[in-house]
Amino acid sequence: MTAERTAPSPGVQPLDHPSSPVSVLPQRGTATASRFPAPRPPAGPDSPVPLLVADGVAALLGSLALTEDQQHPLLVALLIVASLLLRPRGGRPPVPALLEELPALWGRVAVVWLAFAALVAAYRPERALSVGTMLTGLALQAAAGCALRGAVHGRRRAVLLRHPHTALLVGPVATAQRVAAAVLRHPRCGVRPVGIVAEKADGTESLPVLTTDEEVKRAVIQNGVRAVLAVHPSVRTEQGGLLGELAQSGCVVWEVDADSPAYTARERLAGFSCRRLDMSPARRDSVGKRMLDVLVSGTLLLLVSPLLLTCAVALRISDGPGVVFRQERIGKNGRPFTLLKFRTHRPVDEHESATRWSVANENEMRWFCRMLRRTSLDELLQLWNVLRGDMSLVGPRPERPYFVSQFSQTYPGYAARHRMRTGITGLAQIHGLRGDTSIEDRSRFDNAYIDNWSLWQDVCILLRTAVSLVRPTGS
Repeated sequence: MTAERTAPSPGVQPLDHPSSPVSVLPQRGTATASRFPAPRPPAGPDSPVPLLVADGVAALLGSLALTEDQQHPLLVALLIVASLLLRPRGGRPPVPALLEELPALWGRVAVVWLAFAALVAAYRPERALSVGTMLTGLALQAAAGCALRGAVHGRRRAVLLRHPHTALLVGPVATAQRVAAAVLRHPRCGVRPVGIVAEKADGTESLPVLTTDEEVKRAVIQNGVRAVLAVHPSVRTEQGGLLGELAQSGCVVWEVDADSPAYTARERLAGFSCRRLDMSPARRDSVGKRMLDVLVSGTLLLLVSPLLLTCAVALRISDGPGVVFRQERIGKNGRPFTLLKFRTHRPVDEHESATRWSVANENEMRWFCRMLRRTSLDELLQLWNVLRGDMSLVGPRPERPYFVSQFSQTYPGYAARHRMRTGITGLAQIHGLRGDTSIEDRSRFDNAYIDNWSLWQDVCILLRTAVSLVRPTGS
């Protein structure tokens, strides 16, 4: 997990990226206020209330299968709450089909009833559910859920056919034109393109091409834009500021893959694979994530303090004074901080420390220093960085300013990694992207982690990291 060795040497030639430039608008930085006014909120279709009501009513109807002594208000309330907690989050663009939801719906209801039956049997054995009661309740709730959700989806599709969500497409004109034509041929998508944000028009487009900030603002206001389709992979990194401000104005941002087949895609738009992008920085750096960092780092510091002291004493005896290595790294939003590690090598000077990629001849290190690096014990002091808030347990690995500047210019997506607090380990590291491996791959994994962040994903990455430390391969 050593940061100096989580990417390829700067001497390696960057890969050729055959992508069209889409840097059509200046980056807007990290301003808190959006330049685009929020459009009018949509009517019912985007509200979660109808589906919440449908799931709640379905659970209530399922409870009719319970016998009189089992129909206690608390038990019925527990069944309804469990059903609502297991309901799916988000949605597919813009309204999912009932048949696509059917397997997941029945699976969720089965889990609810199995858990409910186990809980009742454990705490009220005299009211334990029979197999017949459980299967009847499951069937009632699932059937009611299908019917009610189908009614909600049908109503939403009818509304979207009459009043589709207006959308801007961001990306190369030719690609945007192709996606827009496909979307317009399929009105059941519920999306109506009204403009393309690109560097310049090519003279063949059928939709207006917006090339200035003022034109985009005018299009958002006049058309009440509700959706943004990023139609090229580089848009997310090169136009992150634009997408973020449009998201703040109330738009839903979708990343559309216009060049890959969508046969196995879970989400589709007019046949193109797509996924919804969460542009909210609050979600990517939540209170829950910070609480996990403080709890785990504080506990680990207490538990490993004897080991830290032992390593420090051994380093002092074997390698002389200067046990702690301090180095400037770049953290969230480009802010520098001082990273702490046990010193395992001694650079000739500050310039070498800041600009040399890898350690000079690791084989010449003392055996104890090599052992610290192979086992990643030299990284343990970074738990203090996590406790202070400089870093997180899980996130993109931090790098020195010299290399951040180089990689941000060379590799698409590298600068976007700094949307989130950097970490001791991350999705890239558990997929083997340590040592002299592709910085392009690492950027892709890091950005995928940020886009799809969840607290459970952090827990999984920490568990996989702990397993990898049992059989260390060096860092």
